[in-house]
Amino acid sequence: MEHKSQQRDLATSSPNLVLYSYWQSSCAWRVRFALNLKGLSYEYKAVNLAKGEQFSPEFERLNPLHFVPVLVDGDVVVSDSYAILLYLEEKYPQKALLPDDPQRRALNLQKYFEEKMGPDEALLWGQSCVEKGFLALERLLKDFAGRYATGEAVFMADVFLAPQIAVALMRFKIDMSKFPTLGRIYESCKGLPEFVGSLPQSQPDAEQ
Repeated sequence: MEHKSQQRDLATSSPNLVLYSYWQSSCAWRVRFALNLKGLSYEYKAVNLAKGEQFSPEFERLNPLHFVPVLVDGDVVVSDSYAILLYLEEKYPQKALLPDDPQRRALNLQKYFEEKMGPDEALLWGQSCVEKGFLALERLLKDFAGRYATGEAVFMADVFLAPQIAVALMRFKIDMSKFPTLGRIYESCKGLPEFVGSLPQSQPDAEQ
């Protein structure tokens, strides 16, 4: 399997992190966003899902389920974006993705975000189902959100929300005026350089 690879250098030095990613995967996008927020440099290894590279023997040794993203940290291999985010939070506590407040921390840890916002296959639901999920999230966050999903700082919930909102806007032209809380969160994330650096079109395997 041939990979386009590129070292993504940010402010904080880190061990030899390697991220197996595909530029159009929203699950991989959230991990790129999290790595950038934590200031962790990493080597990007592209896995072209359109060409079936996820079924290569090399990648199957890393993840027999054939999904991206996969994070390799020395001898540790972690697949599934949610598991990767939790691993990063434990191993690299700088720029915490979870707030100290117990209630807001619990909100960030809810699998509800992943269930309502992804995985990528969920985008096949169509516009009506995406809007139904957005409505549920709007109600969930309205009493907690500030500039970001659970207050005035970026946390794990934003890492899930922002990429998936972006994908929904691109694919389904969702009218975000129906979801003012989610719209505000997304606009706040859009201005972050860590988010801009994680954009699909900024990745080395992006198709021009």
